[in-house]
Amino acid sequence: MDTNANNLFHAFAYLSKVFEGRIAIHLDQNEADWELPELAFYQDGSAFAQFIQKYQPTFDEYVIILLALVPHVQPGYFDELFADMLPEKGRFAEFGGSRANVSQLFQPTGETALYLLAGKDLNRRFTVQQIFAGDHWLVQNKILYMQQPNVEEHFFSGRLVLNPDYVELFTTGKVSNPKFSTEFPAQEVHTQLEWDDLVLSDDVRERISEIQLWVNNKETLMHDWEMAHKFRPGYRALFFGPPGTGKTLTASLLGKYTNKPVYRVDLSTVVSKYIGETEKNLASLFDKADSRDWILLFDEADALFGKRTGVKDAHDRFANQEVSFLLQKVEQFDGLVILASNLKSNIDEAFLRRFNSVITFNLPNPSEREKIWQLNMPEDAQITGQSNPIRELSRYELAGGSIVNAIQYACLQSLGRSNDRCLRFEDVVRGISLEVEKQGKVFRRMSPLNVVEEKGGKESS
Repeated sequence: MDTNANNLFHAFAYLSKVFEGRIAIHLDQNEADWELPELAFYQDGSAFAQFIQKYQPTFDEYVIILLALVPHVQPGYFDELFADMLPEKGRFAEFGGSRANVSQLFQPTGETALYLLAGKDLNRRFTVQQIFAGDHWLVQNKILYMQQPNVEEHFFSGRLVLNPDYVELFTTGKVSNPKFSTEFPAQEVHTQLEWDDLVLSDDVRERISEIQLWVNNKETLMHDWEMAHKFRPGYRALFFGPPGTGKTLTASLLGKYTNKPVYRVDLSTVVSKYIGETEKNLASLFDKADSRDWILLFDEADALFGKRTGVKDAHDRFANQEVSFLLQKVEQFDGLVILASNLKSNIDEAFLRRFNSVITFNLPNPSEREKIWQLNMPEDAQITGQSNPIRELSRYELAGGSIVNAIQYACLQSLGRSNDRCLRFEDVVRGISLEVEKQGKVFRRMSPLNVVEEKGGKESS
């Protein structure tokens, strides 16, 4: 197996040699007696080796990465190191460090890195210091950063923090999928259905294929064609239409057919009544999703966009700020972001222009409803009580999700009686009535189609 163990064993032994050299210099020992061994890596296909090969860190960057990683792998590493190398004098204050943890073990800080790599040489310290700047690749790629110190502490007393994803990557060799939490209010969605199971108009299918084309060719477009400096990062799509018209299923199928994980964010759970909490929740989510090859689906977007009003008080102002903050994060995200909303009118025209694609998911027409009924019936099942039940049922103006629910209701009623796969037409109609009432509407039973035709009536809904 390709593991990280060989490289990390060598890396931590190398780090101890770096400490040995700095301590020797600190104690005014003869530097000629000390020589740093050659830095080498095992090209073993491990995640750590691939990381080194990809980023080619400098000596200083490499040492700082190790400083942040060691406490997660060998928590007592630094205390053992100081005990071995400084048995009488103990740890020098110049090495910084923090013991603000449950086990009170030495945790490296920015000062640890600065003194280890530069000692008291100011020019050298200022060079190393640049690694903690916001424009450095370690910080920009959210690999490592220096924690903000307490106000009474000096600037470089902040602890070195390695992104938990990279802790996992450098140890187990993979990054596990995040679990739903307040810090990550999203869940991965899957589907066993295929494109043929989704009934959409030709126009909507064409627009969806454009999105799929972008996902499949993003890297070529941005890098091989060198368009990254001309086009904004990522792709933004707005799906709007009544519930049950296929918005979430479409996003799931896009992920399935492009081999991208799809994470669904219910914005109604993210939006907080406390001022500033919504931005915090969204920032945490995007920080976790950044640089991941994911599709983000923001469902129930009306929970946020519905707040956008004229500014009459402080809450209106903060509600508008929440919308602006979300769209700012959406525009900075490198992958595909889909916002699903029930009403287009809830979204400001200025915001609509920021989307690459705006797609309307209308309620299906009678022929589309007939196809949905046929696709979602149990195999070898039949509906008794009507000569042409599918045609009759397709006259009821329902979304695809409601049709599926009505079929499920009739199936359960049939199973309660027997297991012969015979659904009663009356049970299906009862399932439809429950779906209509669920929407706060009054159900109206239609006359059979042949009766309507004999009287010269029109189709009612």
